[in-house]
Amino acid sequence: MHRLTNRHILIGITGGIAAYKAAELTRLFKGVGAEVRVVLTDAGAEFITPLTLQALSGNPVHQSLLDPEAEQGMGHIELARWADLIIVAPATADFMARLSSGMANDLLTTLCLATDAPIALAPAMNQAMWRDPRTQQNLEALLSQGVNIFGPGSGEQACGDTGPGRMLEPTQIMQACANLIAAGPLEGKRVVITAGPTREALDPVRFISNHSSGKMGYALAEAAAKAGAAVTLISGPVALATPKGVQRVGVESAQEMLDASLIAASAADIFIGAAAVADYRPVMVADQKIKKGAEEVMEILLTKNPDIIATIATLEPRPFMVGFAAETENVIAYARSKLERKGLDLVIANDVSQSDIGFNSDDNEVVVVGAGGEIAMPRASKAALAENLIALIAEQIN
Repeated sequence: MHRLTNRHILIGITGGIAAYKAAELTRLFKGVGAEVRVVLTDAGAEFITPLTLQALSGNPVHQSLLDPEAEQGMGHIELARWADLIIVAPATADFMARLSSGMANDLLTTLCLATDAPIALAPAMNQAMWRDPRTQQNLEALLSQGVNIFGPGSGEQACGDTGPGRMLEPTQIMQACANLIAAGPLEGKRVVITAGPTREALDPVRFISNHSSGKMGYALAEAAAKAGAAVTLISGPVALATPKGVQRVGVESAQEMLDASLIAASAADIFIGAAAVADYRPVMVADQKIKKGAEEVMEILLTKNPDIIATIATLEPRPFMVGFAAETENVIAYARSKLERKGLDLVIANDVSQSDIGFNSDDNEVVVVGAGGEIAMPRASKAALAENLIALIAEQIN
């Protein structure tokens, strides 16, 4: 799994002929699952259009420090906080001079001063400008300030000169950026997550299911991918987009989910059962739509579905097992019982009787139950909670 997957990459483009390479760099970052936003200086816009970069990044291009529309959306301080990494490519001699002296007279320099994220520059300029003592002084100042410098390369330049000053190729820059991103706590791990509801058919048009939206499982999949894991998401029917960098396997019934889980879990390091699997299914499934008759009562005979997480827990060798307990009463007691009965390592318990943290909600509040006790995680968005849960699971296995 690439370290840039699900990372927030801010690309700054200044006014040099190498700006055309920024289009390819944007495409490469998107190709490995990064979220990309572009900041284009006025001089940079003379070499490449905002429309091109918007089409490639999938996001509006930011150009002005004092743009009222930008302030209503993602203002410059929010953008500085959003970035996991800022890469300026190309970085001209002028930009290096302004940044080294701490100027903040445009959006890009302001972001560089306001962010806590790593900053990298890919210089591009005429070979004489690169060799100039003042540029070299600015280079030394930037390095002393913790700014990363990628390149420049040496070779034939647009002006006809030959020498140092060529911007590195986009593939080289992307690899250098990946090297700046610290390895996630699940780097090299294989994680399987089940999510969403299952549907148990009555006939071709009707089924038994539940209210699960899949939001918690999908948030866990995204957080695990961001932590460096190779993630397989086995999902029942939900109206959610597949997280970037995640392999999704779509299923309908509990049996289909079990079959897919057995295949994926055989090579997994961690298995997280976040799906709301139907406990029972109809014994008989009608071939045609069941018509409404004269009878006032219809009886449907049900049979128990396979227990997916308990089955996976019997594998040898088995992955680190994490279950969910969605309860309406005695939450901790039922969770601990599930932990012991099914041979799990952790159970994440929540009270789904509360409408603001239950099914379909954007927030959640859980208690993590393990052999050593309980850890309460207060109410938070499911995305934030997922990151905390993945960090806890990483601590447990590491």
